[in-house]
Amino acid sequence: MAKKWGHRVMSWMTKHMELPQDVMMDLPRITMIGQIHIYIENHRGLIAFSDKEIRLLLKQGQLLVKGKAFVIKTILPEEILLEGKIDQVIFLKG
Repeated sequence: MAKKWGHRVMSWMTKHMELPQDVMMDLPRITMIGQIHIYIENHRGLIAFSDKEIRLLLKQGQLLVKGKAFVIKTILPEEILLEGKIDQVIFLKG
C-alpha cells in the first residue's frame, strides 16, 4: 500500500512540478544515435560485457543491449557510452 502511495506522489510531483521523470522515479535515460551509439544514464552497474552484448543492472530489472563490435567508450558509476552496431535493446524484469 505504501509503495503505491509513494509512486502516486512521485508521479504527481513530476507532473505538477515539471521535474524529469527519469530523475524522480529513478528510471534509466537512454539516448541512441542511429544504430552506432547508445548512452545510458542512471543504471546501477555493469553485470556483463562482451563484444556482442552488454547487461546493466537497473532499479527495476536489467537492460540488455545486443549487437556487434561493442566497445565501451566511457564508463562512470551511473553512465555508460557504448559504440558498435546495436541490434536490440531489451528490458528484463528483475
